[in-house]
Amino acid sequence: MKILVDADACPVVIREILFRASARTGVRLVLIANQQVPVPPSPQITMVRVSAGFDVADNEIVQRMQPGDLVVTSDIPLAAEAIEQGGDVLSPRGERFTRDNIRARLNMRDFLDSMRASGVDTGGPPAFGQGDRKAFADQLDRLLSKRGRES
Repeated sequence: MKILVDADACPVVIREILFRASARTGVRLVLIANQQVPVPPSPQITMVRVSAGFDVADNEIVQRMQPGDLVVTSDIPLAAEAIEQGGDVLSPRGERFTRDNIRARLNMRDFLDSMRASGVDTGGPPAFGQGDRKAFADQLDRLLSKRGRES
């Protein structure tokens, strides 16, 4: 198992949680972004910089992932593709995307895109807070513990 991170939009505090989890568990961590993201020196942490462009980082994540890998992203289409390939997906806010809930999330995303295209201000997500950080850390611990028991 490895953790692949859609690092362009991943909050720094979430990356720090991932760095500590990788150091603690030895799980390989790969951050993928179209800009340089600082990472601590570690043999199990890698930063992959891809060229700028629509979905370039997402495509790189999909190419590198294998069934059983964990993808950290808030990108709903990327989450759907990762689930389709047998991966687990966790948003930086601690929401776990699954086969059971991803279709509804895709539909809501498409609906909101249509609303925005017609001029409706749908607002954005709430500010990232301490509760989001805790939810992410808790879900990550559950997933890593589950993987440890399965190994």
